[in-house]
Amino acid sequence: MDKVVPWVSLLAAIEPHYPKTGSPGRQPMPLSMMLRIYFMQQWYALSDPAMEDALYEIESMRRFALPDLDSDALPNETTIHETMILKFRHLLEKHGLTAKMMNMINDTLEAHGLLLRGGTMVDATIINAPSSTKNRDKKRDPEMHQTKKGNQWYFGMKVHIDTDVNSALVHTVSITSANVPDICQLPCLLREDGKAVFGDRGYTDSRIKRAARAAGVFWGIALKATQKHPLTTTNKRFNHKMSSIRAHIEHIFRVIKIQFGYTKVRYKGIVKNMLPRYSR
Repeated sequence: MDKVVPWVSLLAAIEPHYPKTGSPGRQPMPLSMMLRIYFMQQWYALSDPAMEDALYEIESMRRFALPDLDSDALPNETTIHETMILKFRHLLEKHGLTAKMMNMINDTLEAHGLLLRGGTMVDATIINAPSSTKNRDKKRDPEMHQTKKGNQWYFGMKVHIDTDVNSALVHTVSITSANVPDICQLPCLLREDGKAVFGDRGYTDSRIKRAARAAGVFWGIALKATQKHPLTTTNKRFNHKMSSIRAHIEHIFRVIKIQFGYTKVRYKGIVKNMLPRYSR
């Protein structure tokens, strides 16, 4: 990650908003260090206290946070408190910097020929939120909602993503409460330069389908059967073909949930949970 992340561009976007002076008697921590810590916190799904402990206990993380210092200086230079990590995240949130970071990363991928933008795959997944009311307010997060998927109920938020068909790299992220239908976020995910759209039955909409075909866009949304119109053999073959193409987007959710461990929201509110995900 030290080699592939466009650090120079990201630091240049954050630097105008980063404080030039710290608290009395203390200089602000180096911006490059705070950004690297922020990324590691997201990659390893660590809380603020856990991230602080990791800097003291794991040498590889200290070296990544401060790559220019020798090993003897690292322990003393990582005297960082969890509140500093919290304040840095609030800084990114206040100035909307994570969205800019996402765009810069996509520009880097496109410049290296990794993001081709020939077609798009759309899908959504549910991230659970605590449903217990055993807290100070005696209520659940008002921005999270419950929804039924199959025969099971879920409470939390929903992550909608748009990925490139050729590379399966994420282009756009949209986050809503769990009860928002997938089709409602489709206009936010589609790209003007897209030549094809692939999605499951949750994105079935005849009006959007007609508009897409009129614009010359291939409509690869799975067909939905009804009581009056069951799927024909040709329809089933079409769905199977579209599913084989769309399957790559499921790998993104596997990375988010299994490798990054993001199966449950960490903060209250949609916005606070949305911002860190841009950097994944």
